Amino acid sequence: MRIARSLPDASGFAPSAVTIGNFDGVHAGHQQLFQEVVRAAREMNARPTVLTFDPHPARVVAPHRAPRLLTSIEERCELMGRSGIEQVLLLPFDAEISRLSPEEFVRQIVAGQLGARVVLVGDNFRFGHKQSGDTRMLAELGTRYGFETRIVGAVKSRGRVVSSSEVRGLVEAGEVAKACRFLGRPYAIAGEVVHGRGIGAKQVVPTLNLRTGSEVLPKNGVYITRTRDLDAGRRWNSITNLGVRPTFGGDPELSIETFLLEPLEGDAPARIRLEFLRRVRDEKKFETPEALKAQVLHDAARAQTYFRRISGL
Repeated sequence: MRIARSLPDASGFAPSAVTIGNFDGVHAGHQQLFQEVVRAAREMNARPTVLTFDPHPARVVAPHRAPRLLTSIEERCELMGRSGIEQVLLLPFDAEISRLSPEEFVRQIVAGQLGARVVLVGDNFRFGHKQSGDTRMLAELGTRYGFETRIVGAVKSRGRVVSSSEVRGLVEAGEVAKACRFLGRPYAIAGEVVHGRGIGAKQVVPTLNLRTGSEVLPKNGVYITRTRDLDAGRRWNSITNLGVRPTFGGDPELSIETFLLEPLEGDAPARIRLEFLRRVRDEKKFETPEALKAQVLHDAARAQTYFRRISGL
């Protein structure tokens, strides 16, 4: 995949089949759109291309309304590549870009720099200064500047439209299994393994403690997870607690502790990725560390049953 971080860097992107948007989370709806882009690129003898923005436009024009992001820009690019996208223009979004009229945006960037032969967007697509452009205007501009416009319908899961805001709400409510259906994969967070206070390892069970920069976290509680070593390719089935450790007096900051269900052979990982598969229970305070340990082992048994069941599917 070729990634351009400015308009000059996108030299050579033409001719292209383009889709435009933020694509936070790269959920099932985005993936279907990317697949349509790939098919259109083949038809048009063009390159499947994404035009997206960094930072999120809302952080420039309305910071108080800017959403917490499900994925970093690097994660988004990786997921786009898995869907067959070959080129990504990460357009730096600033005040100058925000002031472009719909026609200026199309003339300078979509038709000009990217040489679009076809543009594919969702039916709620808006663009240009104050989002004054819509799909009808895009089609009219396409006729003027030489590209076809195609509208791709929304994807639904069990009657609900798949969207980044829906995924965000599901994750924050702890409904990670439903979020998995919307994403087409488990929701995941990543970061560095850090030293905890050591109390849990001595009195309960040893855990990996994660420090993450992820903006969207599941609701506090216990989850069945899968843990991946980002440096060595290892992976383990696991259970993870997000919370404040009330049994040990409570922590001022959120703690993310993962108990591996399989032996840790070799050194502990330096960086891990946690995939959230199913919520088990709320975090709660136990009268003694021994009672907490018994509950952790019970949770681990439930998780083992879960993994045995899905491995048989």
